[in-house]
Amino acid sequence: MSTALHPYLGFRDNARPAMEFYRSVFGGELTLSTFGEFQASQDPAEQDKIMHGMLVADSGLTLMGADTPNSMSYTPGDNYSVSLSGDDEADLRRFWEGLSAEGAVTMPLGPSPWGDVFGMCTDKFGVSWLVNINTPEPQGG
Repeated sequence: MSTALHPYLGFRDNARPAMEFYRSVFGGELTLSTFGEFQASQDPAEQDKIMHGMLVADSGLTLMGADTPNSMSYTPGDNYSVSLSGDDEADLRRFWEGLSAEGAVTMPLGPSPWGDVFGMCTDKFGVSWLVNINTPEPQGG
């Protein structure tokens, strides 16, 4: 895989039923991870919220989504991002530099709790971007 572009939807406390609904529409395999699984929030009310959901439909469509943390604003209609992910680190870092230039960095590109390199920014036109550089898993030990 080089680099893929996917819509990423934000929800407020209902990412699980929303992503299950999309699976019922598009079919495919749904993977859901909670904030608690990755110790990504100290707020006990967020432990069962979805930190990352990914639906890979049989047709090849991919849709991602997550619950918005309580500390972040949530406005229906503005609850989307575009996700760039893959293993071509040079390209993804170049995309990051271009997208974040003259924009606002929400989370600097750096190590994530799930082991990849991840960052969030809003470009100069107000579009929210998520960039994830896949880190190869260590070869057997």
